[in-house]
Amino acid sequence: MKVAIMQPYFLPYIGYFQLINAVDKFVIYDNIQYTKKGWINRNRILLNGKDVFITLPLLHDSDYSDIKDRKLADNFALFAQKQRRMVEQAYRKAPHFKTGMAVYDLIMTFDDFNLFYFIYNSVFRICQFLDIHTEIIISSSLPVSSDLRGANKVMSICKALQGDVYVNPIGGIELYQNSEFMANGILLQFLKPNEIQYLQFQNKFVPWLSIIDLIMFNSVERIRNEYLLNYSILKV
Repeated sequence: MKVAIMQPYFLPYIGYFQLINAVDKFVIYDNIQYTKKGWINRNRILLNGKDVFITLPLLHDSDYSDIKDRKLADNFALFAQKQRRMVEQAYRKAPHFKTGMAVYDLIMTFDDFNLFYFIYNSVFRICQFLDIHTEIIISSSLPVSSDLRGANKVMSICKALQGDVYVNPIGGIELYQNSEFMANGILLQFLKPNEIQYLQFQNKFVPWLSIIDLIMFNSVERIRNEYLLNYSILKV
């Protein structure tokens, strides 16, 4: 049983969905502390040949709140309308614009202002679009102590799911020791996305943008059958 674990990210790049597709069970954290750094409520799209941020504005809250306790801002609907116009401006001439906007609108009109469930729904919708059938599990539903950290937490989640293979993004290769996982009966692997390039109008290619960029410029068949499988699995 292959397991992967990630934070919830807003419309993440293709590597996130490669990881989901590569495992049997994908755990998404809801009971960890929100951080302003990273990609929890923001990502990048292409506008006029340059990468710009799209975001989810949040209500002001404690910096120590868990992701599941954060809320979208009260003016989110107005903000979303303005951001939609920016996305529309960015991609209106893209070959798969109608498909991309339909996916984007389906996600952005979700009627729950809880940050975690908004992002969870977006991940679920993209998985539906890409025909990914991996079971997605919310971390707080598992019998794992919230006091655990690092490798101990990861291994406890794997054991709770009877997982014997843990697949981590390549960016975390320095975080874990294979010997520690092997001692607990778990094989440690790392997923490395291979280089992907596609035509972004006539601009110099900007890599690893939001999945929305990929959808705007490529058919769903190409994403499913080529890009979703374009990665390497490394063992250390």
